[in-house]
Amino acid sequence: MERYHPTDRRYTKDHEWAYKENGLILVGITWYAQSKLKDIVYVELPKVGRKINKGETIAVVESVKTASDVYSPVSGEIVDVNKELESKPELINQDPYGKGWMVKIKPSNLEKEWNELLEASEYIKLIST
Repeated sequence: MERYHPTDRRYTKDHEWAYKENGLILVGITWYAQSKLKDIVYVELPKVGRKINKGETIAVVESVKTASDVYSPVSGEIVDVNKELESKPELINQDPYGKGWMVKIKPSNLEKEWNELLEASEYIKLIST
């Protein structure tokens, strides 16, 4: 299960992942989420500099099947977006935890909000029910 839900990051109940990197939080959707969406054909990313609150919609992912909102796992400011997804949204299907990352957030309340996120084992339990 580690391959599908790495233990080096945290998860939301809405199927986003969060990863700490150099004081920033990388965000994307989980392997489980992309597998349910199937072939992703478009990603709408937020503007850099946008202030966001935990739980707020930060992106939209469209597949041949449906469109799905992506919610921020933490509050803060969008400091970078993965522009490669604009021309290659399929990267989310191919590598959701690597090249398929969506945004980088400079967190404003990391200590509290990080601990509210699910650990991999808790997320696996959630999707197994």
